[in-house]
This record gives sequence, C-alpha cells and structure tokens, in this order.
Amino acid sequence: MTPPLLSLTWTDDITGRQGFLVVDRLVRGVSSGGLRMRAGCTLDEVAGLARGMTMKEALHYDPEARYVPLGGAKGGIDCDPRDPEAYALLVRYLRAMRPCLESFWTTGEDLGLSQDLVDRAAAEAGLVSSIQAVYPLLDDEATARRRLADAFAVDVDGIGLDELVGGCGVAESALAALDRAGVPYAATRVAVQGLGTMGGATARFLTRAGLTVVAVADVKGTIANPAGLDVETLLATRDAYGTVDRAALRPGDRELPGDAWLSADADILVPAAVSYAVDGANQARINARWIVEAANMPVLPEAEELLAARGVTVLPDIVVNSATNAWWWWTLFGDIGADADEAFAHIRRSMRALTELMLARAEADGTTPRAAAHTVVADRLPVIAARFGRYR
Repeated sequence: MTPPLLSLTWTDDITGRQGFLVVDRLVRGVSSGGLRMRAGCTLDEVAGLARGMTMKEALHYDPEARYVPLGGAKGGIDCDPRDPEAYALLVRYLRAMRPCLESFWTTGEDLGLSQDLVDRAAAEAGLVSSIQAVYPLLDDEATARRRLADAFAVDVDGIGLDELVGGCGVAESALAALDRAGVPYAATRVAVQGLGTMGGATARFLTRAGLTVVAVADVKGTIANPAGLDVETLLATRDAYGTVDRAALRPGDRELPGDAWLSADADILVPAAVSYAVDGANQARINARWIVEAANMPVLPEAEELLAARGVTVLPDIVVNSATNAWWWWTLFGDIGADADEAFAHIRRSMRALTELMLARAEADGTTPRAAAHTVVADRLPVIAARFGRYR
C-alpha cells in the first residue's frame, strides 16, 4: 500500500490531547476530507479514512462534469465532542492546521462535529472558510460560494438539505441492490445503528421508499418494533447528537441493549455511527442479507471475509456514503443548483449508476463489492493523474 503524501500529529499544549491530519493524495494541488472528533481517535484511523476519501473522489470522476475530483485527506481529534473543552480544542486544532487549510486541505463536518460548529470554529481560528483551499480552482468564486451558501440554507421538511444528501445516497445504494436482486421494498426490513445526520436521513429515505425500519440504535441503546418504528417521530425527538427522547416511544416499541441492532430480524443493516462496529466475533450475530456502510469503516476486514462466506453482502462505505462529499462539489462547481429536488435527483442518478457499476463488476469478477469498487478506483486514478499531473 502506497504511504500517504502527508501525515501529521499535533499535540495541544493546553490539554495534551492529540489531533491528526493525513493527506493521502492531491489532485490539482488540493485534497478533500472531513474532520471528526471522538474519544480514542488515532492516526491509523485517520489514515484509513484519508485513503477512503481518495477512493470516493475517484469513483465520482466524470470527465464531462464541472466538478473534478480532488485528492483524499482526513482530520481527526482525540476528544469526546461532548467534553466542555471540546470546542476550544477544535479552534486550537484549526489554528494549528491553518497553513494546510489555506493551501491544500478542504474539510467539513464528520463524526462528532456539525458543519455549523466547524464553520464557527474556523472563523474563530482566522480562516475564510474550511474549504478555502479549493477557491483558486473555481471559475467564478463569488458565484460559486453564494450557490453553496444558498444550498446550505435550503430546508426540507424541517431539516437542512446538507443533512439529508448523504442519507439520500446511502438509501439509493441500498435500493439499487434490492432492485438488482429483485426484492420488493415493502417486504424489506431495516435496522440502523446511529440516528445522527447520516443514519437519520437514511432511515427517512428508506421508510419513504416503502421499507420498514424495525430497529434503531443510539448511545442509550436499541429501540425495536417488529411492526415498524415511527421514524419521523423518532427523528423529531433527537438531540444534537442523534439521541432519541424515550418519552416519544409508542407502546409497541421495546428498549433493548445497545448492540441488539446487530441481531435484529432485518434484511438490511445500516451501521451509521462509529468505525469498527462489526468485528470477527460479533459478525456471527448478524442475520441480514446486506450491510450498507453509512459510517466510515464500520466493518473490519476479517469480519467482512466471514460475512461473505455466509452470503452476507457488504456495500462499502467508499461508494455508499460518498454523496455528501460529492454534493458539496457538484454544488460549488455548478453541476447542480441550490435546489433540493435537483440535488436529490442528481444524487439518486449518480449513486444508482455507481452502485450498479460496482455490483456488476463484482459479479463479473466473482469478487466482493468492495474489491470491485477498488478495481474501479485503480482504473480511474491513472486517468486523473494523466490529466492533472501527479503530486507524489
């Protein structure tokens, strides 16, 4: 495996906590990848996420589009986002990384951090924007920035468009897999781990497509109902961290242990919270036919191998949860406007095509969807490098 282009470890001089930045690759001198904050975050974790971002960018390469994929990067801070010191730590981290953010790294919300919080901290750290490194690549910076700001201001049924686009992509990948297998939506049951931005939006789109969500898990445990949960009510009662108010539960809803989502009687599992959620041991509890990776790196490699041997298909994160990042750039570069219907239509079309390409390649090669996606990336990276040059 090729080492990353840049790997940094930062130690906060006030708390002693550490933050990380890994730039896996640059394209046109710029990389893209969110910033996460969680207790226990490591450099190896961030490096794996940065490699994943390189793949996500390459998978969305379209030579006819205005959006040209960037390189992959990722940032991480080892701190519980609920810690009273978390925000000040975030500001100091961004201040320390300011030369990178001004020159070659664009970032945004990720696990533990909302975009509003990142924007506020970036301004306090003296940055114009958390994505200002991409501005020199824009034909009309003022128009592009206004279009993206307008898109972030769009509200859909009480939820910001930016909080829905990723889940729309996850749901469309799952629906494409069902269509390919000839499985009707109405007969499909879903369990979701994590009801934050990505998990909540995924649950909403799958429910509206006719699937039944029978279990959701948050930090307090799993909520289950074999007859189906009232997803809209659960979403309406979440706090800022995706925790559901148990007072909103109906008589048929049961409260179960936090890991009960793994063994839920469901056809699709959607891990949408932390990395490394499914390992070699707990994978044996899974009864689902598909695992749709809304989170980054939720299924460990040894677990995926065992699941594949049991006939469980893992739809990988590098495809499934790539719509949020792509939507930012489609909007900024002008492939789509600041409109929800246009955004959802573009996401559905792009994610369905990408998922179908991956699954067809997996079937033709007799391999897993992840291996097939990696093959597509391996085909596209040299094409991108030949067009824009290499930065290694």
